[in-house]
Amino acid sequence: MIKYKPLPVCGERSFSIDYKNNCFLKDGRPFQYISGSIHYSRIPRYYWKDRLAKMYMAGLNAVQIYVPWNYHEAVHGVHNFTGDRDLEHFLSLANDTGLLVILRPGPYICAEWEMGGLPAWLLEKPNILLRSADTDYVEAVSNWLAVLLPKVKPWLYTNGGNIISVQVENEYGSYYACDYNYMRHLRTLFRFFLGEDTVLFTTDGNTDKEMSCGTLEGLYATVDFGTDVNITKAFDRQRRFEPHGPLVNSEFYTGWLDHWGDQHAVVDTQKVSRVLAEMLSMGANVNMYMFEGGTNFGYWNGADHDNRFRSVVTSYDYNAPLTEAGDPTEKLLAIRDVIKLVPLITQPPTKAVLSHSLLNILSPQGPVKSQYPLTFEQMKQYYGYMLYRTTLPRDLSEPTPLISPLNGVHDRAYVSVNGVGVHNELLFLINVTGRQGDTMDILVENMGRVNFGSKINDYKGLVSNLILGKYVLTDWEIYPLDIDGAIAGRWPHSDSRHPLPGLQREPSSGPVFYTGTLQPIGLAWDTFLKLIEWTKGQVWINGVNLGRYWPARGPQQTLYVPGPLLSTSQPNNITVLELEKAPAHLQVLFMDRPQLDSPPNTNHTILHRKKPKSVPIDSLSQLPCFSFFNHCRFSE
Repeated sequence: MIKYKPLPVCGERSFSIDYKNNCFLKDGRPFQYISGSIHYSRIPRYYWKDRLAKMYMAGLNAVQIYVPWNYHEAVHGVHNFTGDRDLEHFLSLANDTGLLVILRPGPYICAEWEMGGLPAWLLEKPNILLRSADTDYVEAVSNWLAVLLPKVKPWLYTNGGNIISVQVENEYGSYYACDYNYMRHLRTLFRFFLGEDTVLFTTDGNTDKEMSCGTLEGLYATVDFGTDVNITKAFDRQRRFEPHGPLVNSEFYTGWLDHWGDQHAVVDTQKVSRVLAEMLSMGANVNMYMFEGGTNFGYWNGADHDNRFRSVVTSYDYNAPLTEAGDPTEKLLAIRDVIKLVPLITQPPTKAVLSHSLLNILSPQGPVKSQYPLTFEQMKQYYGYMLYRTTLPRDLSEPTPLISPLNGVHDRAYVSVNGVGVHNELLFLINVTGRQGDTMDILVENMGRVNFGSKINDYKGLVSNLILGKYVLTDWEIYPLDIDGAIAGRWPHSDSRHPLPGLQREPSSGPVFYTGTLQPIGLAWDTFLKLIEWTKGQVWINGVNLGRYWPARGPQQTLYVPGPLLSTSQPNNITVLELEKAPAHLQVLFMDRPQLDSPPNTNHTILHRKKPKSVPIDSLSQLPCFSFFNHCRFSE
């Protein structure tokens, strides 16, 4: 196990707030930071150094990072700080680059990240009140912080590291609970583990209500806002809660997120540079959110639920100064001109890949039997997909309504009877026919848990009973599907224990796995995978889950493929889980640049990416036995 150490302390190091002169003090001298947000959980480890160097060369003197609790403790009591989760390695790289760190360890982070960073296993307690002084929640938080905070303490600036300040919770004023006892408990924990001299702060939206519920004595109150507000009025609100001390915009929005079905969000470059210049000229400390967004690999995207459920797309490009693939944009150049520092460095680009599976392989432990449906959380299957199976209780010669009266399907269901698909949308009311004893399968997809607001207790799966005609459906067999595990184990491409059934090359409707290869071309550049005429699903390359695609819904049209995922000498294995309908051509394209907007709109300009030709993949082979709607059912 590699141990990372901060730089040795040379002389007296300190970081504090000067309330008399309204500024930060670093080593006893006035200090102003110019920071950018970057999420190590959204960027492959092998690109961390590159991204940090580009931020430094753009003129930043600090980076702001979240620590997603569920990324490090996906399974209760099992902590992972290795590989892409090696927080201390990231801190070490930032230190070596010359960047200070503003740490945001939560425990709730929002960040458009699955469940706002809270682990889904918390929901195994059915009555838990998240982000409150609820006993079960506080116990879990305390145990987590007892692991995390001692790891980061050596990295505090005063201990020779580069962490200058630490946020407590995140935008708590936006949450309905407004539980000051909870915030007091967190303050006590942070002080206990990090010491009395550490600068602790809060961040909240620019309204009186948010600032009132989100702030607490002993935690320095900061605000966040974008280009569409009056700067003076925004900082005046901070002054009402912090009459003295530095002005801080902890989230200055350089762009915005995308949901499936949205137009790709764009924030005007000139507005960003103008407002940034105005804040810096006031002496304000500014963190740009985001400086690079990155990618919601796998199942890590979050969702919003205001008037309706809206799932965040796989790309977290955010229209930021650095693109999803780390390329400088015109926005970065404009920001660099504002803060007037050294020229950019450039890096060569990269390329892409995919993956697939069968029921007895995906759920080797077999089903769990239950009279009524169980949620993902009750099954300890927190992400991805689960299959619910039951039988029809009587003959249905006429179309009979299958309803979810309490909107009990979270989030998207694919229904079949004896392998024939009857629906592939959100399940509210559909008609079913069949004979008594026929098998009915419902494949449920978790599209990402709510990461903001009062609905973050976001349980997944069938969360209430389904009614068929006048019958409540019972006697379920529930299969947790470990698709990622099977594919990571090189199934089906190199798994002799599970030989493939006879492959077909014709497309099919309904959930089907397709497998193919991308032949090596001797290069491993970043690339972008485009699934033209594919409908909706998930893609793996060489065992790595690239995330979801949904081009018809948009706006995102391509998936980012980091170059180091691709082999320059061996065929690259690609697996596609197409949930609805594949195109006749069964091909995908690898492109030299992203398309984050539905045509004819365009994304922001990339300045330096080299341009290989689009590369078609070999035609994909279909695994028909997974197509339990059209070819064959899963084996028992």
